[in-house]
This record gives sequence, C-alpha cells and structure tokens, in this order.
Amino acid sequence: MTDVVMPQMGESIVEGTLTKWLKKPGERVDRDEPLFEISTDKVDTEIPSPTAGVLKEVLVEEGKTVAISTVVGRIEEGAGNGASSPAPVAAKQAPAPAPPPPAPKPVEASAPARPQPAAPAPPPPEPAESVPPPQAGAPVESEIGGPLSPLVRKMAREYGINLRQVPGTGAGGRITKQDLEAYMSAQGARTMAQSNAPAVVETRVLAPSAPTAAPVPRAEAPRARVEPMSTMRIKIAEHMILSKRVSAHVTTVHRTDMTKIAKLRDRYKAEFQQRYGYSLTFLPFVIAAAVEAIHQYPILNASIEGNNIIYHNEINVGIAVALENGLIVPVIRNADERNVVGLQRAVVDLSTRARSRQLKPDEVQGGTFSITNFGSFGSVFATPIINQPQVAILGVGAVEKTPVVIDDAIAIRSMAYLALTFDHRLIDGALADQFTAKIKAGLENFSEEIL
Repeated sequence: MTDVVMPQMGESIVEGTLTKWLKKPGERVDRDEPLFEISTDKVDTEIPSPTAGVLKEVLVEEGKTVAISTVVGRIEEGAGNGASSPAPVAAKQAPAPAPPPPAPKPVEASAPARPQPAAPAPPPPEPAESVPPPQAGAPVESEIGGPLSPLVRKMAREYGINLRQVPGTGAGGRITKQDLEAYMSAQGARTMAQSNAPAVVETRVLAPSAPTAAPVPRAEAPRARVEPMSTMRIKIAEHMILSKRVSAHVTTVHRTDMTKIAKLRDRYKAEFQQRYGYSLTFLPFVIAAAVEAIHQYPILNASIEGNNIIYHNEINVGIAVALENGLIVPVIRNADERNVVGLQRAVVDLSTRARSRQLKPDEVQGGTFSITNFGSFGSVFATPIINQPQVAILGVGAVEKTPVVIDDAIAIRSMAYLALTFDHRLIDGALADQFTAKIKAGLENFSEEIL
C-alpha cells in the first residue's frame, strides 16, 4: 500500500487545499496519471499518482485544506481492474432485492400475510415530495450524487429543502448552490416556514397549487448572492494587501514608440506562425529590452531583507497570466540567456500550462522581476502592484496607432505606455525613470533579426 501525500508546492508553502479527486476509490490509476487537483497560494495544479495500482482510500475530502506531507489517500500497488470491478457490480445488484416484493402479489390468495402489501402503499407518499422537513437537514449523500458543500447544507437547512428532490448538475451529480437556487425559483422560493407541510400531505390534490399560491406573496427575490472565495482568490487578496503594506509603491509612465517592432512583427508574422506554430507578440520584445536594462541597473533585479539589499545574479522574469478564477505568475528562468524566439516560446509554454493547471512548483517561484501585459485586454496603462519580495514590476499597455508630432510634422505611429511600479524604499524616481527610459530606447531602436 502506497501513501499519497499533499506535496509541497514551493519552499514557502505549508499547506494546500485538495479541490478535486480525479479518481474514485476502486478505480485503476497509472503511475504519473493525474490523481487529484490542489490549490495553494502559488499555483493550482494536478498532482500525478506516485505509483500504479487501485485507489483504495480517500482520506481527505474535496475542499479540505491540510498541511504538506499529510496523507490524503492510499493506493494498492499492482491491483488490477478485476479487484475493483466486483464491488461496483455487487453494489448495483443490491437494489435487485426490490423486485422480489412485487412477485408475491400474484399469490395474494394463499398468504395470510398479504395485508402487508398495504405497507408498500406508504412508500408512494414518501416520493410525494411534500414532506421535506424530515430529510432536508440530514440527506443521505450516496443518494444525492456525492458530498455537499457547507454552503449547500446551510441553504438546505434555512429554506427547508429536501435535497433528494433537487437534481444535481455538478461533477457526478453533485448538488451545487446554483442547483438550489434554480430549485427554489421553480418552487416559489420556499422558506423555513414549512409548518403547513402536513396540510399538504393531507390534501394531495391541492399540493401542486399550494407552493405557487402561498409562498409567492411572501417570498422576495434575493437581493444578493453569497459565494465563498476560492483558495487562489483568498491568497491573491492576502498578497496584494501585504505588498501594499510592505512596499512604498510609486508608478512612472513612459510613452514608447513601438513602430519598428510592429513592422517587424508584420513582416515575420506568417513565417513565424508556420515555423513555430504560435503567434509572435510584443511581449518577448519587452522582456528582451527589460533584461538589457536590468544589466545596466541591477538594483531593479534586487530585493530587500531587513536592512540589507540582495542583488540576484540570475534574471528570472515573472510573467503575469490571467486565469479564469485569478492570476498566476510563472517564471522564465535566466531570461537573459534567451533570444526573442526563445522568450516567445517560454511565454506560450508557461501560459498554456498555467491555464491547464500543469505548472511545476519551481516554475512559480524564484522570480526577480515581473512583467504584466494588461495591454492584451485593451488597457492603455495601469499601476500594477509589486510581486513580493521583488522591488519592481513593469506594466505594458495596448499598442495603438496614434497621431504624434515628429520633427514638427504629424505622423501615425504605433504607440504604447510602459508603467513601472517600483519600491521607493530602495529605488528613487530618477533611477526608475532612467531604467524605464533604457527599456524604451531598446524598443524604439530594436533592429535585431529574429529569424
């Protein structure tokens, strides 16, 4: 038997949230096959199985946060599919005893105990869906598609909902908050005032009209929707507040002429796409220019520890990647050792794997300088927040064709704003402007052949 543990996703990580099991107990899993998903303040990712076998035990439920190295499950090595198949079959055959009761009905004349078929008559009232109170508070999870979140349980208690009557649309038929809201809307938003439920049982004919007539006047449409933050969103919020408390944030903005690079991209766009299979964007050019500027102003690649300045020998550039439910900053290590093509390849690889939750722990730590490309969403410029413990972050705005004055003449140029947010505890405004001006010059005078 092999223990499956919560991995340490980064040197500063002490816990993780198990968000989803990708395998169920009794199912076969191969070595390195995705087994479960976790979420930490560094990354959301899939964790592969440490060995091949059958998942025998799940010790940590979905949604639980546990310390690193905690055993979350166990795998029986070498067990085949046959070991797990009988269990499901037996489980499915268990309901089979239900048919036998109908069989005795034809022999009603001989058995004196036939009055008990009257007992099957009570079962119909059970599915009558009019007695939610007894079952609303304590549903049998095996009958409703899987475990329930605390929010779903709370809503069921507050509104007196029989969860057996709610169809689940979540994974494996699991009931979600949206399922409850849809059910309440269809039923006229019942409240806890279910004292008239017995009356509904007595007058089944009126039951269909009662829910629509009685609750409608009393129930009001909800004015707000409460939804708990994801683990990633909680951690992002904590980091943003921490960064604002730690660093003295100042932002300087420089307008930059990107015309040469825009023309270079247009010239190589089709050939680049055909050769490498992905587009050539403005971002790798900005990274290359920033790396050159860091060589001249290494303090922008430093960090602060107490009263000491730590100058990093490596230039590891973090790239902000927007996810469906948050933001993550994977790191291009030794970015100064790559050309534009290599930087573009790294950006595509990291952003793709970030969105598919396949980043490794060391790919989201160790950054020494960060770049965020909010221009890809149409933003002209913004004031980004420093990614601790770094001392600067560069924001890149949208590249737009703009009329500008050149030598007393109006010309159409491809312009963009570069916004450098820096930690004023360590970097003065003059130095920050010199650094940004160096990046600007590198972009405006870019002449390297990229293919």
